[in-house]
Amino acid sequence: MTLALVLIVSALIATADQIIKYFVLRDLAPIGEVTVIDHLFSLIYVENRGAAFGIFQDQVWIFAVITFLMMGLFVYFIISGKFKGKLFSAATMLIIGGGIGNLIDRIFRGFVVDYLAVSFFPPVCNFADYCITVGAALFILSLILPQNREKLSANSVNNADTDHLGEPTANTESDDVK
Repeated sequence: MTLALVLIVSALIATADQIIKYFVLRDLAPIGEVTVIDHLFSLIYVENRGAAFGIFQDQVWIFAVITFLMMGLFVYFIISGKFKGKLFSAATMLIIGGGIGNLIDRIFRGFVVDYLAVSFFPPVCNFADYCITVGAALFILSLILPQNREKLSANSVNNADTDHLGEPTANTESDDVK
C-alpha cells in the first residue's frame, strides 16, 4: 500500500480515538465509572500520566518523543520497502493511528485519557492502546508468516552463491551434474 493511504487511515484512526475521548471527557469524567457488563467490562475514567500500566509517571515529553520516533520508524519501513504486504500495512496503520491518538493527549492534555476496563486485564486502556497492541501483534505475525519466511529464505539462497563481500563464489558442481 502507498504511504498516503497508510497515513490517511492512520489519521482516521487517530480522529476516531480523539472523538471517543471527547465524549469520555464530557460524559464519563464527571461520573467516573459505568458498569457495562457486571464483573467483565466497565468504562472507568483514568488520567494516565505515565506509560503502559501507569509506569514512569509525568514523563510526558519523553513519551512524546519516543512515540514520534516509533511512528517515523514505521513510515521509514513503508518508504524503504523493507516490509510489504497487507498485514504489514494494517499493522502500520494501527500503530501509527494509535500512536498519534495518544500523542495528541500527551501534548495537549499532559496525560492520556483511558476508559476501557476488562476484568481479566487489570490496566484501564483506550481505543488507541488497543490499536497499538493489535498492530504490534499483526506486525510480529507479518514477520513470521510462511510467505515472509519463504521470501527471506529465497534471499538467503540467492546470497549463498556469494561471499561476505557479495562476490560470486566458485561452484564446484557443473550444471550437468545438478
